[in-house]
Amino acid sequence: MRLVFKILRLGLPLTLAAGIYSSSAVAQSPLTPIIVDTAVPIIINAIKPKPKATGQVKFEGYVQNANIAQITVRAKGNDLSIQTFPLSEAAAAKMQQIVDKGGYQYGDKVTIFYDPATVKAIKIKGKPSKPV
Repeated sequence: MRLVFKILRLGLPLTLAAGIYSSSAVAQSPLTPIIVDTAVPIIINAIKPKPKATGQVKFEGYVQNANIAQITVRAKGNDLSIQTFPLSEAAAAKMQQIVDKGGYQYGDKVTIFYDPATVKAIKIKGKPSKPV
């Protein structure tokens, strides 16, 4: 018993001390392994685009360039993400009206509703600023 206390005071591991002191006790009781399940991932927050009932996805950002054929937008939360959307026929007709009044300027905030399969802009929401 004193040997165990002297070993523990010296800083030796407890398993070494237990092996020296009680080798016969270990042989009498079976050891059960500890099983830890690490196969199940813990999901904190998953971000997925939420399609509308019509199958459209929205993209919020700031205009880089816009004309009657396409619009290039920088993502709202990520400055390195830039997306170019070709315009559908209905969106191109609306864009022609906006271009006639001055068009979207660099940095205008817009929300684009697009079809995820073709990446075509179906609808553009956002107020164009006054031309300079």
